[in-house]
Amino acid sequence: MRQSSVITGLVPLALSLGFATVAPDLPSITLRKASLVQFPGPTDCNSPGHWDGGTFYLWNSAPIPLRSSGRDLFHLGVPKESSYHNTVSGHRWIEATYKEENGPLYGWYHNEPRNVCASSSSLTAPRIGAVLSNDNGATWRDLGFVLEAPRDSLFCQTKNHYFAGGNGDFSVILDTRREYFYFFISTYHKDPSEQGVAVARMRFADRNDPVGKVWKWRQGNWEAPGVGGQVSPIFSVARDWNRLDADALWGPSIHWNTYLNTYVMLLNRAIDKDWKQEGIYITYNSDLSRPGDWTAPKKILDREEIVAVPKMGPGWYPQVIGLDKDERETDKLAGRVARLFVHGKSIWEVVFRKPGEEPE
Repeated sequence: MRQSSVITGLVPLALSLGFATVAPDLPSITLRKASLVQFPGPTDCNSPGHWDGGTFYLWNSAPIPLRSSGRDLFHLGVPKESSYHNTVSGHRWIEATYKEENGPLYGWYHNEPRNVCASSSSLTAPRIGAVLSNDNGATWRDLGFVLEAPRDSLFCQTKNHYFAGGNGDFSVILDTRREYFYFFISTYHKDPSEQGVAVARMRFADRNDPVGKVWKWRQGNWEAPGVGGQVSPIFSVARDWNRLDADALWGPSIHWNTYLNTYVMLLNRAIDKDWKQEGIYITYNSDLSRPGDWTAPKKILDREEIVAVPKMGPGWYPQVIGLDKDERETDKLAGRVARLFVHGKSIWEVVFRKPGEEPE
């Protein structure tokens, strides 16, 4: 493992693979080796966190949601199971949260219903639901499903190891104007033109009654319904998710970076039906209402660097967690220096640099 990785250049993965001209007006990062920090619970998705007073709360799901808490990221206690007030088909992974100051905690989960294909008991098609908690996530009240793929979009003859369709593997962030929650989702439609990473949004005012209030971005407009609507991916697949040699970005994790004054998103890249990790990518956008403004993703970690970390597993689920307690930084908010986690483990500090700023 290198002591430091300086990330420059621009390596896009959208409709096709290739190289683009280096853009000097974009931010960049340096990865610095650091002591190991590991999430307290098993990790099988994005792990959201929030502050309440002087306590930091973190969720890990695999798939049972486990909540840990402590005085900061480095001092989290033993995780305890978080429970729901109702049941649904399949498990629910808590992948995103939003804590209202002096108010409730909102969450969103990835659900994998059973028996979506008569031809296979193992395939599923994820969907996304909303929950609310008045006890910092010890228990959750389900608010219903807010994002699902069209019913006719399943492909049960897929070569994919896990999914025959669906919307899932996501993160959520409230924009800086507090107008909309933005959902960045992975899509597994049978039509490759609707596969990749897509976006939807919901008005902040609709957070307590969200069903039917989420709208997907489709052909330049926010008019496709969250449940059953089609999408126009912001990052399309390079090869169909249903092929043996699938090639796709997925699993977006987003935060607002106060040092760069822009949003930063990390992505996985799968290169076969078993979701073999090729690397981790980064992209930037200062205005979430303009999905076409995301920069072409560039690689920040290669597969070899990831698998060199002991017990890293498949090396999925990259995310940034901010370190400044005074600024109440989390997985959704970070500054110049933060921690980079992959599959619940961090041996890297990530240092963000403004355009033209030299590495340390």
